[in-house]
Amino acid sequence: MSTDTLAQAASISVVYADDGIIVLNKPSGLLSVPGRGPDKQDCLSVRVQAAYADALVVHRLDMATSGLIVMARGAAVQRALSEAFANRLVAKRYEAVVFGDVLAPTDSWRVIDLPIGVDWPNRPLRVIDPVCGKPSITHLQLSHFDAQRQVSHVTLEPLTGRTHQIRLHLRAIGHPILGDALYAPVGVAALSPRLMLNACELGFAHPLTGLPMLFALPRLKYTGDSHTKR
Repeated sequence: MSTDTLAQAASISVVYADDGIIVLNKPSGLLSVPGRGPDKQDCLSVRVQAAYADALVVHRLDMATSGLIVMARGAAVQRALSEAFANRLVAKRYEAVVFGDVLAPTDSWRVIDLPIGVDWPNRPLRVIDPVCGKPSITHLQLSHFDAQRQVSHVTLEPLTGRTHQIRLHLRAIGHPILGDALYAPVGVAALSPRLMLNACELGFAHPLTGLPMLFALPRLKYTGDSHTKR
């Protein structure tokens, strides 16, 4: 390996690895896969493949979103995991810190059912589109409301996987995510140096053993200052 390759491999956060899967904690600000252009080639998948040559991409997180991603070791495992995602057999939970007091119970789920379409004049942005949008459903539960900072910590389960779904749905109900440079008002975007959205739980049947696997990360902490990281 070159020095650069070794440095990339050392920079990945491996939550779990075995002969079939690699579960990783992607930082905010890092692409999941290479983008277009030479300045967008550094990404999680490239870094992982520097350490695990057989690692293959199964799913992605937005560049600004942090949290759990699983990669497959080999094509057979990749197919099995891809089918599990397609058939909604993978349990995914996110957490977010949003602006304002979310009026939702802490012991049950609120359903956000708003169709999402492409914002054609402003691609790749998305919009809530009741006419041409694709069905999009997110379940939301209030974790707690921080009255001092006027922010809510919420848990989210997206039943569908539209681009920017969680970010759009939260803005649509009046509670944009802190640090969201794409969809939040300027004042809300400025409240955090990063998007306060984290893929905090991931559960699925192991594609080789069939055993249930559940991974969870520590919760996001919002301090209300420029040093907020997780």
